[in-house]
Amino acid sequence: MNILLFLIIILAYIVFIGILNEKVFHLQSDIALILFSLILSLVLLVARHIFPGGILDLFIDRMGRFGFEEYLMDGVLCFMLFAGAGKVNMGKFKQNLRPISLLALLTTLISSFFYGALFYIIARLFSLPMDIWMCILLGCVVSPTDPIAATGILNKIGLSKNVCSVIENESLFNDGTGVTLFIFVRSLIIHSSDSNFAVLMFKEIIGAIAVALIVSWSLFRLMIMTRDPVKYILISLLDVSAVYMICEHLGFSGVIASVVCGMYFSYSMDKIERSVIVIDPSDFYRDFWEILENILNSVLFVMIGMLVINIKASRYAAIVIPASLIILVLSRATGVFISSILTKNDIPGNYNLKEFVMLMTWSALKGGLSLALAFGTSEYLSADVYNIFINVTYVTIFFTVLVQGLTVKRVYYALEKHKAKRLRDQSLSINLGKDSL
Repeated sequence: MNILLFLIIILAYIVFIGILNEKVFHLQSDIALILFSLILSLVLLVARHIFPGGILDLFIDRMGRFGFEEYLMDGVLCFMLFAGAGKVNMGKFKQNLRPISLLALLTTLISSFFYGALFYIIARLFSLPMDIWMCILLGCVVSPTDPIAATGILNKIGLSKNVCSVIENESLFNDGTGVTLFIFVRSLIIHSSDSNFAVLMFKEIIGAIAVALIVSWSLFRLMIMTRDPVKYILISLLDVSAVYMICEHLGFSGVIASVVCGMYFSYSMDKIERSVIVIDPSDFYRDFWEILENILNSVLFVMIGMLVINIKASRYAAIVIPASLIILVLSRATGVFISSILTKNDIPGNYNLKEFVMLMTWSALKGGLSLALAFGTSEYLSADVYNIFINVTYVTIFFTVLVQGLTVKRVYYALEKHKAKRLRDQSLSINLGKDSL
């Protein structure tokens, strides 16, 4: 499909859905985009079934051929991650470094394997054509929380800054673990040589951080030399795109590198804030990245909703879809629980273990990155297994974004009430103890 025509269709979706939601439904904007783009796509599929042939068939076929994986992984992902990381509060990040690190690394690792183990039980019970490593690979696809979904939705529902910082930063960093684990398990399935997880993890993370810091430091020297805010924007675009391409070429994590670039530029811009205020009084730089992030987020959510046009239902869908959603919640809760035990004294927001596990489990949204990983399995999985991957991943994204995304605010407020009551009871108990003495 012509790229300009595709862009027109996407923009028409965004404008139509945005105005409809603003005037009638009043949902959170990103959730409205993915929900109504799905509904519109289903309407198109029904219309094609009722009126087969003709221009509608041609239109749907061309829409289905658009390369979502290439668009996301080789196109806009680095810019979206840079924009999201650029808003990281460095003070909160340092304050919560331990829980963020454990959640980003250990939780993803545990969730992936636990998901795979539970899914393998389902596979054996219902004779699905999947071995244990295929089930774990599926766990690697759906376990990492998506930074795009997290920053696009959770920022707008009123979470406290401390808690939001943990959720956002975990989402930004756990993709590196998920992608590395995905590559490791994939290598076992296709019998390639990249089968040392420790070496892969070191290469993916350390290499990405090194490249990001070296290139970002070098290009930021140019930023200091100029007094043109437009060049600020151009240098930042050059930085993240160059770093992402270098890392992907060298086998490092372009995802983590993009996050590091965003955080480095944000931190460095804060250090020269006085100069920035003089050079860029209208705040063109930050406004540009804010607007670009909103546009790319909107396009991504609409594209995810439209992808239903090109998804073939698995013959095992009635079994794997409900089972996968239960397993998803259980595996995430298990991973968060074990990680939280190790960081019990550093749990943010004065939550106890149970409250924190519940919040971090229900706020774990999935998005485009999981779908791109699932699409990438088509080269080495059979058609049946590939359809299971796509069906499970697609439903997982919709469940987390729509069901969890629409209810996480209520869960958060319920937990806040529970926490307040618990703290009052504790305070009362302490005061009564003092009085009795």
